[in-house]
Amino acid sequence: MALQNRVAVVTGAAQGVGRAMAEILLQNGAKVALLDVNEAAGKSLKEVLDKQYGTERSLFLSCDVESEEQIKAAFQRTAEALGGVDIVCNNAGILNEAEWKKTISINLVAVVQVTYTALEHMNKLTGGRGGVIINTASMAGLFPFLSCPVYTATKYGVVGFTRAMAVRMAFLFILSLALYVI
Repeated sequence: MALQNRVAVVTGAAQGVGRAMAEILLQNGAKVALLDVNEAAGKSLKEVLDKQYGTERSLFLSCDVESEEQIKAAFQRTAEALGGVDIVCNNAGILNEAEWKKTISINLVAVVQVTYTALEHMNKLTGGRGGVIINTASMAGLFPFLSCPVYTATKYGVVGFTRAMAVRMAFLFILSLALYVI
C-alpha cells in the first residue's frame, strides 16, 4: 500500500512505538491522527510534527481507548478533518498487573473496539476506501511472560483476535468473488 495521502489513526501515539509509527507514516506521505490519553505528550508531539511536516498533516486528539464514545468521536473527527481513514495502528497498551481490569480493557477490549470502529469507516459498502489495520501485540502474545500473566493473556488475545479477523476477512473476500462470478 502506497502511503502518500493515506490517512492513518495511531492509538498510543504520543510516545514509544506509537510515536515511531506516526513518524514513519508521516515520513512516507501519510496524514496521521495521533490518539493518546496523555494530552501534554500528544500536544508536544503535534508541535514537533507540525514543524517537520506542516500543520495539515497531523491531528492530535485526546482519546481514552477505554471509552467507546471517545473512540467513535476520534474516528469521526479524523474522517472529517483528514478526509477518511485508510490505516489504523492499534498500539495503545499498558503493563500493570495490579490494575488487571484496566490492563485487559486497554490491551484487548480497546483493540476490538477500535478495530470494529475502523471497519465502519473503511467499509467500501458504506463509502469507505478499504484499508489496513495493524494490531500491536508483543512477544508475550507468543510466549508467556511468567511475571505478567494478565499482560500475557491480553497479548495472546490480540494475536488470536487478529488472526481470526484476517481469516474472516479473507473468507468474506473469497465469498464476494464467488457471488460476483455467479
